[in-house]
Amino acid sequence: MTVVVFGAGSLGSLLGGLLARTDDVTLVGRDPHVSTVREHGLSIEGEIRETATPDAATEIPADLSSVDLALVTVKSYDTAEAARALQACEPEIVLTVQNGLGNEQTLAQTLDSTVLAGTCTYGALLTEPGVVRCTGLGEVVLGARDGSHSPTADRVGAAFEQAGIEATVASDMPRRLWEKLAVNAGINATTALARIENGALAAGPARDVATAAARETARVARAAEIDLTDDDAVAAVQSVAASTADNESSMYQDLQQGRRTEIDAINGAVVDRASEPVPVNETLTSLVRAWEDARDIRKI
Repeated sequence: MTVVVFGAGSLGSLLGGLLARTDDVTLVGRDPHVSTVREHGLSIEGEIRETATPDAATEIPADLSSVDLALVTVKSYDTAEAARALQACEPEIVLTVQNGLGNEQTLAQTLDSTVLAGTCTYGALLTEPGVVRCTGLGEVVLGARDGSHSPTADRVGAAFEQAGIEATVASDMPRRLWEKLAVNAGINATTALARIENGALAAGPARDVATAAARETARVARAAEIDLTDDDAVAAVQSVAASTADNESSMYQDLQQGRRTEIDAINGAVVDRASEPVPVNETLTSLVRAWEDARDIRKI
């Protein structure tokens, strides 16, 4: 397959580098990372150790007029911009493994492509330009965004498996996306505001906050006719927190670097979709937004 990875940061670079084992891959990201990859290749360290040689650029190359697959890994607030940029290469298929809700709809509104939903539990950290560390093995789960069976998803899943990426093609993506939202709602803002690693959610007051946020998310999901129980949402939070115990959540990393967060698409998405009060998610959302407002980065 001809693949464009749009948003070649940590996760995008890891997945793109692995896909380059078998496919023609172009990473689209920021310098100095992509220029280093273009000149010296991409070094993958940690749980996977190898050097990949995908193409890399800061924008869609002019000679890339059509691609089989666009893998979108940008921050949720950049999804609309990514969709506009991807029009240049007319992807047949678009797969998002981003955080939050609504990314698939945003992409489908702009692109004349088959848009698939996805989640990813591989851990990745961009340690320096041209170097990405795999901090944990996981899997990519993908499927039709409406929860139906998709031959297109089967094709993409087979391509991932051929490249050595654990992949599952699912016919219940709406539920999986809400479960992932519960995990992110519980872990990201809690660890960011408390300045703690994920493993600190195993016990104590931080666990209580994460658990309450996940339960609220499950309640909102059920109101949207998604079959996600409180117990399942809480179990998913604890499982991910345990398996990534030494990791810092992406939102915690954003706060450390003074970057805008994805709070609007995570806890904010729960608040926006709730018909009854969700006080824990409301509080987490307000606190993170206040941090962003104080640094004038919410509109960046």
